[in-house]
Amino acid sequence: MLKIPSISAFPTGALALITALGLGCTASIPATAAERITLANGFDLVCNHHAMVDGRIRVFPNAADETDYLELKPEDVTGFEVVPDPPLEPKADGGDAAKHSATAPVSNKPDARLTATDMHQLLSKAGAEHNVDADLLASVVKAESGGYVRATSRAGARGLMQLMPGTAQQLGVTDSFAPDENVRGGTTYLDWLLTRYHDNIALALAAYNAGPLAVDRYHGIPPYHETRLYVARVIHEFNRRIAAREKTLASTGRASGVSMATGPAEDERVGRD
Repeated sequence: MLKIPSISAFPTGALALITALGLGCTASIPATAAERITLANGFDLVCNHHAMVDGRIRVFPNAADETDYLELKPEDVTGFEVVPDPPLEPKADGGDAAKHSATAPVSNKPDARLTATDMHQLLSKAGAEHNVDADLLASVVKAESGGYVRATSRAGARGLMQLMPGTAQQLGVTDSFAPDENVRGGTTYLDWLLTRYHDNIALALAAYNAGPLAVDRYHGIPPYHETRLYVARVIHEFNRRIAAREKTLASTGRASGVSMATGPAEDERVGRD
């Protein structure tokens, strides 16, 4: 059921990712700090700032982290302008389903983190139970909590997959800080969203961040800077993991099941069937 993007469809390069998704590299930043970059392909992105480094344009979504950037060729950019950040529209989902908190700084980040092996086993088990690709789950966990078991956002989202209390209760999660419960609940919710949006990963991720009512209201990814940045980040990480997986499979001479030219065929789907 889930058509995993092929490497050619969603390469890890910034411009190709934005072209494929029609997304901006947006962030929740002060109105005076936002910068709109117009691209030659007709899209634009709003980020914190940009810089020319070694003949390429680095686009920074966050002023506080100079290591987090997308890189563009000068010929891919046609202009720059300073713009205010549009106000966040009030959520209609009642607060629990629409989080708008996943990309906000986590207010509680103790050192408790799972080992890479334990995390892989946990996500692989949850993914197998719901036919959701484990690398997609890993990408969500990275964006949501950075892998911190007891991460808590300012809005109250908790744990590895940042479940809001009401959402956790609806999913039968009694302890959002218990890794197995949290991942089980988050995977169940993501699986439900993937089904709701006919395995459209971008829409499912947008709904995971902003709530399904926001996605339905805008008939697509909501125009929230935070949500668009979240979707772009998760898919960028997912593409990176797919590329690494393809490289590993190619080096061992095994068939990957994903066409590098056209993407997965109807009977060659990865993760969900």
